[in-house]
Amino acid sequence: MDDLFSFAKQNTSVPLAERMRPRSFDEFFGQQHIVGKGCLLRRAIEADRLTSCIFYGPPGCGKTSLASIVANVCSAHFEKLNAVTAGVGEVREIIQAAQERRSLYGKLTVLLLDECHRWSKAQSDALLPALENGTIQLIGSTTENPYISLTRALLSRCRVFEFQPLTQEDVTVAVKMALKDKQRGYGNMEVSFAPEALKHIVSVAAGDVRTALNAVELAVLTTPPDDQGKIFITLEAAEESIQKRAVAIDESLYYDMLSAFCKSLRGSDPDAAVFWAMRMIEGGADPRVIARRMIVHASEDVGLAEPMALLQATAAMDAVEKIGYPECRLALTQAIIFIAVSPKSDSVTKALTGAISDAALPVTVPAHLCDSHYSGHEQLGRGVGYRYPHDFEGHFVQQQYLPDQLIGKQYYVPTAQGAEKKIKEKKDHGHY
Repeated sequence: MDDLFSFAKQNTSVPLAERMRPRSFDEFFGQQHIVGKGCLLRRAIEADRLTSCIFYGPPGCGKTSLASIVANVCSAHFEKLNAVTAGVGEVREIIQAAQERRSLYGKLTVLLLDECHRWSKAQSDALLPALENGTIQLIGSTTENPYISLTRALLSRCRVFEFQPLTQEDVTVAVKMALKDKQRGYGNMEVSFAPEALKHIVSVAAGDVRTALNAVELAVLTTPPDDQGKIFITLEAAEESIQKRAVAIDESLYYDMLSAFCKSLRGSDPDAAVFWAMRMIEGGADPRVIARRMIVHASEDVGLAEPMALLQATAAMDAVEKIGYPECRLALTQAIIFIAVSPKSDSVTKALTGAISDAALPVTVPAHLCDSHYSGHEQLGRGVGYRYPHDFEGHFVQQQYLPDQLIGKQYYVPTAQGAEKKIKEKKDHGHY
């Protein structure tokens, strides 16, 4: 079959970013941690032994481009779907064709699935048998964390490769290649950029090659040539071609900023927490990343010192999902401030850690706590001696709830912080 990713190279109606997709590893740049010489993914591709995998990373970092290289290098038959538009019926048709292709010609089918985080459970379930028996191999592409966005069953059958944001140097190389390429780019035209113009496009693109090339294309096509047929792109033209000033975040900076945000929340600094959150979002981070971290911190660092913190965090996540960006920034900021100024307690974290550490111990359920909703439980001693708390003053009665092996163990130790102070006072008086 024709190369899935092939285009008429001279057809300028095809966007420049598509025309300039790498055709081989020699034209691919960035992601050396996964496709550098000797790395697992590259070895698998070159040996035509690639198994089902997920390409995970930000937009414009090379996920689809690497998939195109796979299509060029490997001997399998390739099919392509977009999870947004594809239905279960299309999946089944591809599987049926793949089964026939395998039985008649012994040829493997690889399914390239864009935006696989939008893949429904029904779609995933339809594909699983074909993945298990080897009829189909999957290459999924997603900007969303697959460990959160994909079903566990689908994820367990794939190897995840995380792509990192490209550096400004990588994006600059891509742009210059497009300007020099005579077949797919503007090598046959006399196009030049003012240094500050090129720098602006690369900076605003924030590691997204597609965005940079789209801006270059718009600038070239809308700038008339001079009397000598030369096209010179000024800073003004570059600014008009890529309107939004994005604040780039490279690989290391992303995680450093996320750490700074988390520590600002924990450290009760609302100003710093709001700044780091907005800095990340303006730099291209998914607002849901911020919301997820707040949900964690609402329990990890605030806990029962301010029970409303968890409700604020989950409400912010709900706002992100329902109204989206940029309006969701208001709800995010509200929740960030609330969590940051809330009294802090790590008692929930300590209770969880302690309980998990003992969870694997061999224990027995005390007889009086055992299920007694069946005839004959008395003969087994099950449920005998259980004291119903609501029958006692204050709806509380002292009795053993932990197994014999853990009597006296205390996982939850309330602090005197915020609302948790009342819990501590009740405990100090002998009951919660």
